[in-house]
Amino acid sequence: MISKHTTDLVKDRVDIEEVVGDYVQLKKKGQNLWACCPFHGEKTPSFSISPAKQIYKCFGCGKAGDPIQFVMDIEGIGFQEAIRHLAGKYGIEVEEDEKLTPEQNQEHTERESLLIAMNFAKDFFVKNLQTEEGRSLGLSYFKERGFTTQIIEKFDLGYALNGWDHLLNEAKKSGFQEEILLKAGLVLQKEGDPSRLYDRFRGRVTFTIRNISGKPIAFGARILTKDKNQPKYINSPETPVYHKSDVLYGIFQAKKAIRDLDNCYLVEGYTDVISMHLSGIENVVASSGTSLTDGQIKLIRRFTSHVTVLYDGDAAGIKASLRGIDLLLEGGLNVKAVVFPEGEDPDSYSRKVGSQQFQDYLKENSRDFIGFKIGLYKDEIAKDPIRKAEVIREVVQSIGKIPDPIIRSVYAKEASGLLQIEEEIIFAELNKSLIKHQKELYQKNKEEKEADEKLEELIPIKEQALSVDDMLSLQERETIRLLLFYGVEKLGDEEGTNLSAYLLSETEGIDFQTPLYQKILAEFRKTLAKQEVPGIEFFTGHPDEEMKKEVIDLITPRHEISTHWHERFQIFITTESDDLASTAFKNVLRLKRRLVKKMLEEAKSKIKEGEESGQDMEKIHELLQVFMELKKVQFEIDRELGIVIG
Repeated sequence: MISKHTTDLVKDRVDIEEVVGDYVQLKKKGQNLWACCPFHGEKTPSFSISPAKQIYKCFGCGKAGDPIQFVMDIEGIGFQEAIRHLAGKYGIEVEEDEKLTPEQNQEHTERESLLIAMNFAKDFFVKNLQTEEGRSLGLSYFKERGFTTQIIEKFDLGYALNGWDHLLNEAKKSGFQEEILLKAGLVLQKEGDPSRLYDRFRGRVTFTIRNISGKPIAFGARILTKDKNQPKYINSPETPVYHKSDVLYGIFQAKKAIRDLDNCYLVEGYTDVISMHLSGIENVVASSGTSLTDGQIKLIRRFTSHVTVLYDGDAAGIKASLRGIDLLLEGGLNVKAVVFPEGEDPDSYSRKVGSQQFQDYLKENSRDFIGFKIGLYKDEIAKDPIRKAEVIREVVQSIGKIPDPIIRSVYAKEASGLLQIEEEIIFAELNKSLIKHQKELYQKNKEEKEADEKLEELIPIKEQALSVDDMLSLQERETIRLLLFYGVEKLGDEEGTNLSAYLLSETEGIDFQTPLYQKILAEFRKTLAKQEVPGIEFFTGHPDEEMKKEVIDLITPRHEISTHWHERFQIFITTESDDLASTAFKNVLRLKRRLVKKMLEEAKSKIKEGEESGQDMEKIHELLQVFMELKKVQFEIDRELGIVIG
């Protein structure tokens, strides 16, 4: 277990902006930072980060927490692993209260155990490069390709020894269970004899695939012989920690450069990425030979809205992979493309011409997707009018994928010029494409709505208006919010009562009906008894996850009042903090009014039950007296609040 001292050091050192900034592109707006949420798909930012409060909150999916919680959420790991991760980021030495035994290792979650196993395998493959077999085969292969020692270390390149169970035996000696090694995809079961296990990777150089935070989650392995019965590459299977459709090779090494340069180069393979790093270009990732997926596009979009696709010099292959450009456009990315000379790819061409010439080539040959796509077909459309019409439709369909109407319009005009066809025809075809797309969406939504309506027929109709209980719960929530924001603030002069003392005094004897708010209120009472007022940090660092999440929800506003109202236009907007005494007083009145309303409902219900059951008239009269007294209290509160009684 990690010592409390280490945990406290991490909590003191972490910064929410630095932690979240490793995963998404942040933009400042007002006092907060905003981003597209990394936990659910969206194109308009609803993910808010407060540097002052050291918290995050998504107004779309509801995720919220502090830097440690963020790492736990995005990595899918437990508290201990999150502390280890952040300790590594900030260079904090991890102290253990005691060393974990193999038996204690089982107490880790499955995901954490898999990540530990993958890291062990990575270290094992890297160390194998120093063995006699590893030096003569693995290391010599990397050196032949021009990979430097620094680049080998940067990408954790390694070698899997040519034997059936080298990794298996070493892992078992280190306390790893066979079940975890199987789930991690590091070993396989012998066909016909499931009890016999053997290494998946044997006699191959290995490429470590890392997730966005740098943890090894999978491997690619290349054969070094010319055995036609064996595939050139084998890769890790899908596991609980590795979903290839959501991973890009090199993203961990590239994310800072992508964010800084606001552009991402997209290539196909492992060696393409590594060769570009050797050429001084670090903002590059690879789809690892798979078709581009929605998850990979969202991953790029976290760091930039600009992507440049690098294509091998193979016209037929390029045309076959153009679907990827449409997906990138649909994902809201601005797309450019570069094509290498015939027979060349990023790896071969960078080694052929050298770093500087390679960089120059990328700059000089980068074209936006319209010019690139039309250029591919220029020979065909010059000779064949029918083919030209088909290409126009293909280009227009691609333009129609772009979400931004202004960018769509700009590209339509450019296409008109390059294709030498009237703008009106391009826009007419574009409108037809958009209308068709809207009809498809409408039909899909209609079908979903009809399905929902059928489902609602099976569910009792709910009351539209808020119930008395709901209104009371909302006012309890508002009371807690005021305590959190202004608990230490004085209601009068410096010697006056602070807001928390006033609210807790006025609510003495009132039990909040919402258990969570009652629990938070109890924390205030307990702390105030020690002559202290718990601050926001007390709750955002609280071990109770439900309480912590609710507090973050309460203290994270969706909108801020712009400073321009006052600074530029001299318009002064009154806020609740301008007269805290009045704000606190009215809150207490509203809370009591809603409590009285609840008591009135209960009294009315008891009177009705008594009348229907033939209860003694004296008892009913007592209930009526209670009801009338409650109405008087409500009338007095309404008068104080300025509510007009009809």
